[in-house]
Order: sequence, then structure tokens, then C-alpha cells
Amino acid sequence: MVEDMQVLTSPGRPAGDEPVGDSVDQDVPQAPRLRVLLVAALGPLVLGYAAVVTLLALVALTAEHAIVSAGGVLRSAGPGWLAVYQVELGIGGHPLGMLPLLPTVGVVLLVARAAAKAVRRLRCARLRHAVPLIATISGAHLLFGLLISLLSIGEPVRANVALASVVPAVLSGLAATAGVLRRFGMPQVLADRLDPLALRGLRAGLLGLFALLAAGALTLTAAMALSARTVSGLFEPSFGASFGLFLLSVLYLPNAVVAAMSFVSGPGFSIGDLDVHLIGYRGGSVPGVPLLGGIPEHAAAWWPALLVLPLAVGVLVGWSVRAVDEDPAARLRVVVVAGAVVGFGCVLLGTLAGGRLGDGPFDPVSVPVGVASIVAFCWIVIPAGFVAFFAGAHAPMRPVGSLEVEDEVEAGSEVAEDAESEVADEVEESEAAEESEAPAEDAAEDSAEDDEDFDAEADAELGLDLPEDEPETEAAASEDEPEDKPETPAEQAEAVTESTEDSGDEKPAEDDR
Repeated sequence: MVEDMQVLTSPGRPAGDEPVGDSVDQDVPQAPRLRVLLVAALGPLVLGYAAVVTLLALVALTAEHAIVSAGGVLRSAGPGWLAVYQVELGIGGHPLGMLPLLPTVGVVLLVARAAAKAVRRLRCARLRHAVPLIATISGAHLLFGLLISLLSIGEPVRANVALASVVPAVLSGLAATAGVLRRFGMPQVLADRLDPLALRGLRAGLLGLFALLAAGALTLTAAMALSARTVSGLFEPSFGASFGLFLLSVLYLPNAVVAAMSFVSGPGFSIGDLDVHLIGYRGGSVPGVPLLGGIPEHAAAWWPALLVLPLAVGVLVGWSVRAVDEDPAARLRVVVVAGAVVGFGCVLLGTLAGGRLGDGPFDPVSVPVGVASIVAFCWIVIPAGFVAFFAGAHAPMRPVGSLEVEDEVEAGSEVAEDAESEVADEVEESEAAEESEAPAEDAAEDSAEDDEDFDAEADAELGLDLPEDEPETEAAASEDEPEDKPETPAEQAEAVTESTEDSGDEKPAEDDR
């Protein structure tokens, strides 16, 4: 029997300690906790740093007349790693805040994947069990950023110590949290508090944001295709310089997509003195990067026709939520939430896509995030609201005559209900009155019986005889009384006086006059 029980339990673990719950993977072996935490925290750091070193080495090796040293590449990779995490750098005293978004997206995905894998290996059964993992990943990025910023002091390329510590820690913490939530799902506390319509609006907003980005990517592709000769002319004859320009264009491709999205929706973008939007154009110099070869040299009259793209995005969002609820007001609530999500996304992406670009003619590169967020909100809410309201379910319209009949029936039923309630109230009042009178009658009868008993007791104490005993007492009294004797004149006078005093207002008899 003992051997059978040992077969059912894993070696080294007493019975009853097996993990319970669907979130625990029984097939994955239990790894040492410390080793899993270190791998999850240091893995993205090492891989990210190695990727930056590789890119810098390729650029240095392919460049003409470049002196390459391993120490120089390793030292330069530190500020490059900070740039990947969107930490503003200073190059010779000039700010560099417009940093590529493609590497940032890559490290975010890398950290999220590492966190999800560590959660599985740690056999975390609940979300709170993954909090130490998230703290470890964020803390490792904070220490690594602090170390790089301290080592860059006195170097041509340096970073602010506070920003170099905080920004990577926050970004990696958010990425790790996303990876953990991907495995566990939304916390039950938030799921219970959030409105299902709000969650549906969040999904519709993400759909609208990605659709706007797709519209921007389509516009950028069309612009570069139409300006293919200009784009190709921006590449240098040498392979090293062309490879560097190509790599720079690829890294900044998401930034260009965000700028094109802002251009399609209306607010546009600016590079130094250059200002481009649908209803206006102000010329200026442009960096000689192939990615920017599609920027036109002057405005075109057909540009406002591009507004059909954000309009189509709004229609798509409205069509996606047309069957969310039968109530049109509920569908409009979902549309408003979706518009708010798109507006916030435009603020976030516009802030990350732009920034300082030295102190030259191309500084700064910016997207008007305030105007862009409001315009994007309107592009989602107005067309999506119309589509969701009219394309969704509605209660069928009834004829006016049927409505009048229903009103009369409802009025009659209300009158009948009022009458029934009044009758019920009267019955209750009468029953209450009868119940109140019954105790009063009982109390009166009890008081009458008590009075009779009291009178009987009082007569008994005073010696009074009942009425049926009075003749016998009178006869006995007459036998005991002596015979009447003739009264003297004096006694007669006293008797007359007493009788008149006793009579009061009665007239004296004629015999006494």
C-alpha cells in the first residue's frame, strides 16, 4: 500500500503538496527558482546588448576607412542599448531624442516572452505569485541602465543618470506584466469591476488604432513607390554607406508610419521648418535618408481625398460593434470608449515617434499629439456612431392606432389597480377597527364585573341586607318597638320643626298650619 502511494506522488515531495489548478503545467519540470528568475531578468539584457553590438560592428566593418576596435564597439553599445529603451542621449552636447521604435518593439516582445516562459517554469498558480518575477526583471534593467549611465560620464555620448535608470525599468516592467497577463488573463478583480461594454470598446479601439496605422503604412508605401527615383538616388555609391542608410531607414520605419498616420488623419507632422499636412504645406530641408524620399516638395490639390481612409476606419469600427447590444445607447457607449482608446494611442505613439534631433535645421521632429488625438477621436466616434446606431438592432415600430389602444388598456388597468388597492385599504381599515373594538368591549365587561364584585363586598362589610331580607327585619323591628304613647305638646312642636327642616322645599301639610 505504501509503495502504491509513493508511485502516485513525485519523489522528494510529500503527498498533498502537488500543485492544484488548471494554470499549473504538470508536464514542465520544476526548476530552481533562483535560476529561473536570473534567466528571465538577464536574458533580455544580454540578448539586447548583443544585438546592439552586432549592428554597430556591422556598420563599422562595412564603413570605409573606419578603425574598428572591440573595446570601442562594446563601449558604444551601452548608449545604443539605452537608445533602444527610448532614453534620450547627448552627443557632443547636442540632444538626440528622436530614437528608433523598431528596436523598442523588439525588446518589449523579448521581455514579455521571457516573463511568460518564466511564469510557466515557476509553476505560478496565481497572478500574485508572479509579482517577484516582474520586480526582478524591472530591477535588473534599472541596475543595468544605471551602470551604463555612470560609465558614460565624461564620454562623447552620455545619458542622464535618472532617465537611464527609470525609463528601462518602467518599460521592462510593463512588458513583463503584459507577458504575465497573457498567460493568466485579466485579473478577476478588474474583470468584475469593468463593464463588459467597456471591454468591448477597448477591443474596438485597438482595432481602430491598428487600422489607422495600416492606413499610414499604406500611404507611406504609396508615397515611396511614387518617388522611387528620388528614394534610390539617396543611396550612396559605396556599399558601406548604403548599408548604413538602409539600416537607418529600417530602424526608423515605425516612426515614419506614425507620421504618415498623422498626415492621413489631418494634423500632419513637422521636421524642423518643414510642416506637412493635408490642407497646408510649408517647405523646408529634409535629411538625406531614403525613408524620407517620399515627402513631396509641394502640396497637391487631391490630398484631402485621403480623408476617406480614416473615414473607412471609423466605419469599420462601427460595423464591428453593431451587434454588441440591442440598445443603441449601449452601442454608442462602446463607440465612445473605442474613440478614447484611439486618441490615447495617438498621444503615446506620437510622443515616442518624435523628439529632438540635435540643434540643427531638422530639430525637432514632432507630431502634434494634442490635435492628432482629438482628430482621431472624432474620426472614430462620428462615423462609427452612425454605423453602430443605424446598422444595429432596433425595436420594430408599431402603428399609431395600436399605440393608442395600448395606452387605453394601460390606463384602464391602472384605474382597476387603483380601485382594487382602495378596496383592499378599506377592508384592512375595517378589520383593524374591529380588532381595536373587541378589546374595548372585553375591557368594559371586565370593569362592570369588577364593580359588581366591589359593591357586593362593600355591602357585606357595612352589614347591609339584600332586598329580599328587608320584610323580615322590619317585622322584627316592629316587635321590638314599644307601643306608641301620647306625645306631649312640646314633643309635638319639636316633631313639627324637624319635619319641616327635613322636607326642605316641600309645602307643610294642612293639619300643621
